[in-house]
Amino acid sequence: MSEDRTEEQRKSYRPIDAAGFRESIARGWGPVDRSVQVPAGLAEAAAEHRQKLSAALPGRRIAVAAGRSPVRSNDTDYLFRADSDFVWLTGCQAEGSVLVISAAGDATLYLRETAGPTEVDFFANARDGELWIGPVPGLKDWSEALQVPCRPIEELPAAVRGAVPWMMTTHGVEPLLDALVDGRPSDTQELRQTLAELRRLKDGWELDQLRDAVAASVLAFADVARELPEAVRGGGERWLQGTFDRRARTAGNGPGYASIVAAGNHAPVLHWVRNDGAVREGDVILLDAGVETRTLYTADVTRTFPVTGEFTPAQRQVYDLVHTAQLAALDAVRPGAPYRAFQYEAMRVLVEGLRDWGVIDVSLDEALGADGQQHRRYVVCGLGHYIGLDVHDCDSARPETYFAADLAAGMALAVEPGLYFHPNDETIPPELRGIGIRIEDNVVVHSDRLEILTEALPITPDGLEQWVQAHLPE
Repeated sequence: MSEDRTEEQRKSYRPIDAAGFRESIARGWGPVDRSVQVPAGLAEAAAEHRQKLSAALPGRRIAVAAGRSPVRSNDTDYLFRADSDFVWLTGCQAEGSVLVISAAGDATLYLRETAGPTEVDFFANARDGELWIGPVPGLKDWSEALQVPCRPIEELPAAVRGAVPWMMTTHGVEPLLDALVDGRPSDTQELRQTLAELRRLKDGWELDQLRDAVAASVLAFADVARELPEAVRGGGERWLQGTFDRRARTAGNGPGYASIVAAGNHAPVLHWVRNDGAVREGDVILLDAGVETRTLYTADVTRTFPVTGEFTPAQRQVYDLVHTAQLAALDAVRPGAPYRAFQYEAMRVLVEGLRDWGVIDVSLDEALGADGQQHRRYVVCGLGHYIGLDVHDCDSARPETYFAADLAAGMALAVEPGLYFHPNDETIPPELRGIGIRIEDNVVVHSDRLEILTEALPITPDGLEQWVQAHLPE
């Protein structure tokens, strides 16, 4: 090999610096589809949500950010998922965008405009450039889909100067507002709190999103049941997690949270998200997972079922008690009832059962009292929460509007009693150690009834055994 050729091989040329490349890359591109596909009713629902926020905070100027993807490692990011409050107000899922609502209630969405072939970002920006990531909707496309005026993100600082001396914002907006001349944005707490409290009551469009999320989750649970033999053969919890997540990604945006696939001794671990254990015959599987729709509403469902389609006597003993607690909890969910009522009823049943088994030896009143709570060793988590755009929805609401409030029509809840007996817990009879049981239904409170979104998945022990057997391959 000649010395000249060797020297040439040591050189590195950047296309961005080459006139020939830049002239070539800028021409010869046909049209592409950048349209935004949104479900019917999304734009209208978001507009109503903005009106509710403006009415709750009259005369305030508000900025809410979609957020950015966090770095996973080095130059790779996690998949972007827009801020839930931002989505509730806009229906938009564009990374880095910001919604501004004026003091008069007018909304403008600020986004990054798509870079065309004549712009460096088109070919040189591996994170956002269309040549790298494919067609990206532009301002016109988002505006048409969402029925909101859209402006370039670069105009945001100038747009929020002046008349109103301060703003309410969410985190993620401040770096874009360095041109503010009338003071820094206000604390986020009041804005987040107001949004959380508004989001407690779902409108009809939102409830339809939750129904879709649950329906897809039911299909995914059936997929998992069909794959139980493969999990036993060696695929383990990872195989079942992948099975659920594949359906979630196909039917929706993906899993709404880290799926819990807990077999055998892992079932008592409340947040077993490692999902790296074996699945054995004789185990029960505690599957806590939910599909997130493409509009980002998520289900949150748990069923605990036997791998072979038949509970052992000890497993059924624990399951029967949790099932009784679930029925008591569901019966207490109604408009006007205290939010804590369904959790109290479930805890009452669990305490009575643990007393009957000799696991705890205090009275019901003491166990449920402020200085008792001995039973919480076996159920340290709460027994329910709001669901919606977040799996634990509306967490920024004030206690007096959440835990200390009454239930009302339009609330969507997860109801989830359980018992968790760790394998090394010597306060439990040996035959019960290593058993974890949770039942989690998603429900909607109506003025005249309780809608159980998850009713397609059985909760009785006999029903679950039959459900597993019906899905196992012949």
